Order: sequence, then structure tokens, then C-alpha cells
Amino acid sequence: MKAPTLENERVKLTLLDLSNYKHVTAIAQEPNLVQYSPSKIDTPADLKDYVHKAVDGYYHKTEIPFIVFDKKTKSYAGSTRFMNISWKNSVAEIGSTWIGKEFQGSRLNKNMKFLMLRYAFEVLEFDKIEFRLDERNLRSKKAVEKLGATFEGLLRKNILMLDGFKRSTCCYGILKEEWPNIKASVFKEIKGCIDTN
Repeated sequence: MKAPTLENERVKLTLLDLSNYKHVTAIAQEPNLVQYSPSKIDTPADLKDYVHKAVDGYYHKTEIPFIVFDKKTKSYAGSTRFMNISWKNSVAEIGSTWIGKEFQGSRLNKNMKFLMLRYAFEVLEFDKIEFRLDERNLRSKKAVEKLGATFEGLLRKNILMLDGFKRSTCCYGILKEEWPNIKASVFKEIKGCIDTN
């Protein structure tokens, strides 16, 4: 599985690996950046371990992790990935997304999601993309709902957080047959291209 490069006028997503992750070390140290995630990334050692696991997932074909480059500011902004990929069931999850505070609310995330959804449905031809979020994360829930994803249910107390709290997870999904309408309505102002080379 060759990692794609997903790119439009605003953002460029390339494979996150041990050769480039240090570009986002400072961002990973921002306070409360991943407070609703069970992952720890706020020290260089933690971030390196996080990337090691992402690379392992990539080689086992269960993840495609990306490093995010904001072309508007000409700077690295964070990370995102396809995860829990089931090639047999043609389903994947978009998650482990974090971008620095200065990039939040700048439409960068919407451009990222457009490129990933378009690649998932139009190149990989997946049947479904899922999003799983901590039920306390109201900001991310609103963002996913604005993407046109449908709320499918709540997994109660299924993830152990670093502080010992057992979170409940909201599950959202977009089906392949829903993508054309979502693309035309939610992402109508985004003009994107995909380079898979």
C-alpha cells in the first residue's frame, strides 16, 4: 500500500513517519491539545512513540497517518489519519486528528476532511467512513455534524483515558451513497485535487 499525497490549494497531507514528525513537536506540546484522546503526545518521547505506533499501523495496512502542512501559512499544523481500516468490509475511520491552536477555526480542518473523504470514497472506493469522538468533545461533535455525518449511537464507557476516566464514545458515519450530496453541499466552495503519486 503506497501512501497517497492529498493536496489542494490550502493543505497538503503526506505520510507521517519518523523522518518528518519533529516538524510538529512544538504543536504537540500545546496544552490540552488532545485532552479527549487516550494518546499522550506532549513530550518528544511520547510523540515519537505515538508515531512509531502509527508507522506500525501503516505497515500492517490498518492505518494511513498523515502530517498536515498548511500551505497558507507555509507551516506544519498537526496530524490526522485513516485508522481501524477494514479492507474486507470496506470501512475506515478518520481520527487521531490534532492541529495547533492557531490553525483551528481557519477552515484548514474542513479542507483536510474534504481531501480524505474524497480519497476514501472516490479512489479507495470505501463503503463507509466513520468518526468516533468523546461525548464530552462538543466542538468536534459539531464539526463532524457540519461535515454531514450521521450520529449512529453511543458506546458507553468503552475507552480508558490517561487520567483514569472511562469515556463514552459517539459514533458518526458517512455512507458512500451519501457522499455525492455531501460533496456538493457541504464542500461546494472547496476546489481540490488529489495526487496519489
